[in-house]
Amino acid sequence: MAFVKGAWRILVAIKDGLVLLFLLLFFGALYAALSFSPKPGKSVSSGALLLDLDGSIVEQPTVVSPMALLSGSGPEAKEYRLSDIVAALDAARTDSKVKAVVLNLDGFIGGGQVAMARVGKALDGVRAAKKPVLAYATLYSDDSYQLAAHASEVWSDPLGGVAILGRGGSNLYYKGLIDKLGVNTHVYRVGTYKSFVEPFIRTDQSPEAKQANQALAGALWQNWQDDVAKARPKAKIATYAANPLAAAQATGGDIAKAALAAGLVDKLGDEAAFGDRVADIAGEATSDKAGAFASIDLNTYVKARKPANDGQIGVLTVAGDIVDGEAGPGTAAGDTISDLLLTALNEKKLKALVVRVDSPGGSVMASEKIRGAIMQAKAAGMPVVVSMANVAASGGYWVSTPGDVIFAEPDTITGSIGVFGIIPSFEGTLAKMGITTDGVRTTPLSGQPDVTGGTTSEFDQIMQLGVEDIYRRFVGLVAQSRRKSPQDIDAIAQGRVWDGGTARQIGLVDRFGGLEDAIAEAARRAKLDPAKARPYYIEKQPDKFAEFIQSLADREQDDSSAPRDMLARQAWMQRGWAMQAVSDVKSLVMGAGVRADCLECRGYGAPKQRNAAEEHGVLAMLVGLWR
Repeated sequence: MAFVKGAWRILVAIKDGLVLLFLLLFFGALYAALSFSPKPGKSVSSGALLLDLDGSIVEQPTVVSPMALLSGSGPEAKEYRLSDIVAALDAARTDSKVKAVVLNLDGFIGGGQVAMARVGKALDGVRAAKKPVLAYATLYSDDSYQLAAHASEVWSDPLGGVAILGRGGSNLYYKGLIDKLGVNTHVYRVGTYKSFVEPFIRTDQSPEAKQANQALAGALWQNWQDDVAKARPKAKIATYAANPLAAAQATGGDIAKAALAAGLVDKLGDEAAFGDRVADIAGEATSDKAGAFASIDLNTYVKARKPANDGQIGVLTVAGDIVDGEAGPGTAAGDTISDLLLTALNEKKLKALVVRVDSPGGSVMASEKIRGAIMQAKAAGMPVVVSMANVAASGGYWVSTPGDVIFAEPDTITGSIGVFGIIPSFEGTLAKMGITTDGVRTTPLSGQPDVTGGTTSEFDQIMQLGVEDIYRRFVGLVAQSRRKSPQDIDAIAQGRVWDGGTARQIGLVDRFGGLEDAIAEAARRAKLDPAKARPYYIEKQPDKFAEFIQSLADREQDDSSAPRDMLARQAWMQRGWAMQAVSDVKSLVMGAGVRADCLECRGYGAPKQRNAAEEHGVLAMLVGLWR
């Protein structure tokens, strides 16, 4: 009997081993098939290059964990790397296989004005090469229409149209709730315009913050109108945006016809009719689906033309919130980014460094860690060039200070040179429940910060002095970088946010230009031939298993979940207030102690990803507060 049991265990073990081996081989083969792409330089197909942008355009896509993807709690929309889209459009200009470029913007949720202008410039290049660019959406919003304006044909569904909102909007203010809960917020800050803490200590914007925010929104809105008007002169965009009610009344509420009458769109038709039009130009597809046309997949096209990452100009991306510790792409973690840069400096033969910044800031400690690593490149004699994207403010400007020259765009949001710290204490909340605190001390700082019994006067004064000292350091770094006196910098600092055009006038940036211009400048300063100098992107290499799971998720997520009609679409886009509330509460309770962060900047970049698990958490939190 013992022999039989032993033999049975061996057979079971062999069976389990064979099953495991089969699964590994199966998934390995499936991954190889899914991840296959033609070799660089090889053509993939013929037809229209299809940019089916059902998500957002970002500087650096976020990497979602495989477990989140498998559990269905990952992000609800895709992220497309800006440089990939630009590179694909640049290649399409001279590729005889590309007969046209098609923008399907039905599921597009934005990407920030700088990114939209850059893609628009690339679309202009395609049109200059005598290739048609066609755009389609049921309903265009600000970002999607900024792209569509650069198309040679703009289509809208007869039940859709164009809804231009302009810049501006509301922030949440929690002072009333905080008072009801009995929470005491201890704020330490420097900067007349440093409004990040205002939601916790006010019920509305301060006059200073409102004045600065109005100026910023006005400048960006004017730049948006100028870009659209230049790309599409026949569009009566200023009149349409200034009086949308009159435009709607003139057509009896038919928004699509109003957009057509104002010259914002060229044709009204459903997606099938649009596809037939593309098929006339690019060829028909073998599919029986109505409106199908011969198309080239964007991801496949990008992979087929991706150059080797082996240049001598390091490109370091600082994208997303600046946080302490480690994190994946899409978040600017101090330890991760500094380690990546220092490793590249030691292992690669780099001649120059370009720092691409798209961040509203965050932790001062993490910002300084990143700046310190960049200074290592300067200490090695490398020229350092900074390239600002949508946002490079607060901590994003802190990490920019080592730059020998700073490039920005007119729509770049920068500045916000200010510092703050905030700590909540809950003695009032506990008192409402009949709970009190008591204890002993040996120094004025014993037990501080006491979040249950309140802070002491000595602690508050020390924290304020510490924040003031960091502000002086920040101003000193900027003054040294900009070759100005600390007094001059203090006058334009104070936490105020500036648009790129004004920032150039006051000396916070040097020149207008994009990433390509920054790379060319770095090559010139390193005495490299700009025509031969190539970038080396300093990024964490993606995990192969995560890539595999992401490819499966992308194939499942064929269509965006965004609603198409105007009312539902705008409500869907605005639902982020709940997630903002969670983010703000986390900043209050768990945020880094001293921060260089920008409240205003967060509404002007690419939309932040949300996922189902987080939204359920939001609902639970709101219900809990209500009870």
